[in-house]
Amino acid sequence: MTKYKSQGFNSTFKNARKGFRLVLKSERNVRVHCVVAILVLIAAYVLDFSVIEYCLLLFAIAIVIVSEMLNSAIEFTLDSIYHNRYSKMVGMAKDISAGAVMFASVISVFVGLLLFGKHLLTLFCC
Repeated sequence: MTKYKSQGFNSTFKNARKGFRLVLKSERNVRVHCVVAILVLIAAYVLDFSVIEYCLLLFAIAIVIVSEMLNSAIEFTLDSIYHNRYSKMVGMAKDISAGAVMFASVISVFVGLLLFGKHLLTLFCC
């Protein structure tokens, strides 16, 4: 048993919404990813994506935003523990989590190119 009070179901969602608002407010990159995601979803709607294509697109978007949120959580945690003092190990952990975000972003760009490429070729060639 934990020493903290057990949360109810509604309280859990309240905290999750608070966390998402917090990351939107504090992290510029998350805001950029969300704006790009909205634009990509609008473009997918205009190009009449299939359900499967939407699912792939949403999954790619989710992976990038979740990795960005985890990166932020790691950075905040390490900064809190080490009181913003430099440590080579902390720097390595932050670099690795930032690398995870970059990797997810690059893969998502390739997914987007594959999904949009087919539709754009059809639109402009035929």
